[in-house]
Amino acid sequence: MTRHVPSRQLRFFMTAAAACPYLPDRLERKVFATLPFGDAARVNDQLTHAGFRRSQNIAYRPACEACDACVSVRLPVADYVFSRSERRSLRRNSDLQRCLVEAEATAEQFDLLKRYLAHRHPGGGMSEMTWPDYVAMVEDTTVRTHLIEYRLPDPDGPGQLVGVALTDLLGDGLSMVYSYYDPDLAGRGLGMFAILDHLRQAGTVGLPYLYLGYWVQGSPRMDYKGRFRPMERLTPFGWQTLT
Repeated sequence: MTRHVPSRQLRFFMTAAAACPYLPDRLERKVFATLPFGDAARVNDQLTHAGFRRSQNIAYRPACEACDACVSVRLPVADYVFSRSERRSLRRNSDLQRCLVEAEATAEQFDLLKRYLAHRHPGGGMSEMTWPDYVAMVEDTTVRTHLIEYRLPDPDGPGQLVGVALTDLLGDGLSMVYSYYDPDLAGRGLGMFAILDHLRQAGTVGLPYLYLGYWVQGSPRMDYKGRFRPMERLTPFGWQTLT
């Protein structure tokens, strides 16, 4: 018999105000809770539906006093029709080998992450990430999670690692927690490809949604998510199709 942790055991906390990493001259605050050890997967599902994001054993969502720019978004898998440019992206990267692996950190992954951060997000909040930090990001959780590795083809063995996605398995979809890729292969559009490939993965196993976290319209770091259509956003009235 499944044992459910009473909701009163889930305690929420508020962070202090800090500079917003997405929009200039704004402050951000977050509300967060520690996922219960014995029932983390179920609670993570419910909090994701309510607009939370997972980081290790913490679930959080923005709670800014004067801004609501961060919007939780997801893609409805069955209704999604790939555009011409998206089909080109899939063909361009059709040679890549995709492998689902356990959520275990490797030095190869960490080296790729450091190169990605140095090129794409220099001076950002993750730029000083250490090896123990990365191990915690990948392994410190009890939810249903895994890694997707993308590699160049090599007939002699595992090819060069060019992309990684840390992905949670939810009851109604996949949630892309964090992804990164080889910055030297910008022409492949690996960031977009990873999302499109996860859409295909969700469709293959019959999951209705792909959760993309927060979309911040007007933020150069987040604007790319607005290109995907159809897309649903979380509103005070529930999930609604973005027009």
